[in-house]
Amino acid sequence: MKRTLASIYFAVLSQTAFAVAGSDIETTPTAGPTFAEPIASIVYSHCTACHREGQSGPFPLVTYRDVSQRADTIKAVLENGYMPPWKAVHTGFDFANDRRLSEKEKEQMLSWIEAGCEPGDAKETPLPPSFPDGWSLGKPDVVLQMDRPFLIPADGPDLYRSFVFQVNLPEDKWIKAIELRPTARTAVHHALFFIDVDGAAKEQRSPDGQPGFAGMNFLKGRGNALERMPESLARGLGGYVPGATPNLLPGDLARYLPKGSDIVMQTHFHPTGKPETEQAMLGVYFADKPPKQRLVSLQMPPIFGMGSGLDIPAGKAKHVLHDEYTLPIDILGFEIGGHAHYICREMVMTATTPDGVKSELFRIDDWDLDWQDQYLYKSPVTLAKGTKLSVDIIYDNSANNPENPFTPPRPISWGRESTDEMGAITMLVIAKNEDERTLLESDMRDRARESLGNRIRSQMGRAGGLLGGNRMDGAFMKLLDRNRDGALQKSEIPERMRDRLMDIMDTNNDETLDKAEMDSGRQQMEKFLGPKSKGK
Repeated sequence: MKRTLASIYFAVLSQTAFAVAGSDIETTPTAGPTFAEPIASIVYSHCTACHREGQSGPFPLVTYRDVSQRADTIKAVLENGYMPPWKAVHTGFDFANDRRLSEKEKEQMLSWIEAGCEPGDAKETPLPPSFPDGWSLGKPDVVLQMDRPFLIPADGPDLYRSFVFQVNLPEDKWIKAIELRPTARTAVHHALFFIDVDGAAKEQRSPDGQPGFAGMNFLKGRGNALERMPESLARGLGGYVPGATPNLLPGDLARYLPKGSDIVMQTHFHPTGKPETEQAMLGVYFADKPPKQRLVSLQMPPIFGMGSGLDIPAGKAKHVLHDEYTLPIDILGFEIGGHAHYICREMVMTATTPDGVKSELFRIDDWDLDWQDQYLYKSPVTLAKGTKLSVDIIYDNSANNPENPFTPPRPISWGRESTDEMGAITMLVIAKNEDERTLLESDMRDRARESLGNRIRSQMGRAGGLLGGNRMDGAFMKLLDRNRDGALQKSEIPERMRDRLMDIMDTNNDETLDKAEMDSGRQQMEKFLGPKSKGK
């Protein structure tokens, strides 16, 4: 059904419901809904932010002519609930950025279309919303741009590319929002923003000569990659997915950007069938002063389920990824959202108080990879110490799932590609008592560290089973070195552990691990994993 709706939505070039001639709006007396009142206000409130020049909507919805010409398409997507995009189910918690039409607004839109799209009195039509220089949140405090274009091939596997935006700030700042304006919108699957505090990322170069670099080894900074990675992930600045609109954090809340830091954008590209170029711009919005309390990113399961052992058999219609965490302190939740790939169907986060009262903090029962969003609570959600948070992410790897990328279905496990899977729900929170914040931060780092360790042990066990499982020694490396040149080329590393080893060990980004890199990386892994990594 979903793909049918999407095809209706995007096949708009062949649809012209009404021949509109003359001026954009003619004054026409009528007793029913008109564009002047109330249709224009509904469209401007729910549609125009995305449906305007340079944004993710495939056509503009700004003028009467824009809207009336797309009437048949609008009718179809309203009746089927495909538009406006909003996946969160109402579970008792209201969201401030809710784009859904009320039943009254929906009825007015459909009645207006059925009656022939009356324009109404032009003098009574409200002015369209203003977007200074195209930015949804107004003029940014700082605008950063990639120094040169990145070339995306017409086809091939998904690409993961990291780009450094040098901010060059002489003092600490606090970020209220980041708005991304990509140039290759259809090829950008998603982007994540991170802070590089020591300038290591901008020194990285790619052997292909293109801007940016592959992988996520920027997360290690100048230290031990495995020790630094959980800390670096905790310093994330949020992300971007097509169709989502950026939000300013409420009140005085903001994310910390230390002076001299750079912003790294890790971008997932999905080739579209034609060559494209990306030279994205970042609009950064700063707070006037530091917040009284710092935000903490509470993600379940950690690192998008990396260490969960996610392995979904072919044909299984209901596979559940489950995670639990008990809060060590009182917290307030402000924003929540989920992430997964194609075969995810549902996700839910449930809170159970110490006295047994349950509530659903977040639910999506019709997951769509194309409509990922961040949902800002209208009022902060209070969660007491001892509350148990549970997350269930449900996948359908059967032939009955129209979103399944494989026909017939194949086994799908955790991975970065769109046709792999991952999953997590992330809530932005603060400690009710700021003095206790470090307890929660420490738990999040420990959980991320455990997840990363589980992932590495699993990969080592699969690739090095002949050597006794979880080992990371010279014999293991020799086994992988098929051409016996004393180094490991990227192609020699098993696919399921390739990205992780390269992220950790490939310090010069040449897609080859020489002896010095392997020795250093092996020492880091053994220190991180402990005795199990040596087969003890």
